Amino acid sequence: MRYLKVLWCHELPDEPVELYSELNDAGYEIRKVEIYRDGRRDFADGESFSGTTMLGEGALPSLEEIAEQDEFSPSVIEAAEFERVWHQVVGRTRKA
Repeated sequence: MRYLKVLWCHELPDEPVELYSELNDAGYEIRKVEIYRDGRRDFADGESFSGTTMLGEGALPSLEEIAEQDEFSPSVIEAAEFERVWHQVVGRTRKA
């Protein structure tokens, strides 16, 4: 497994500004969290989702390819950071 955090710098009010992805060895998303400028947080996994967040249909581009686009700042993160964000979002969402 690999874990990515991507900061998306834009002015679109209905699009996320932080994206967290858990990827399998082939580069496909297994779980994803999106965080919006207004504080809203959504998630998706193979069984459920919130808001408009969905898993990508194909493999994610490489970190280098993502970084080539000026509006994106990608970084590899540890599994523990992804799990912390995931549990904050999913725990809050499923309790509601």
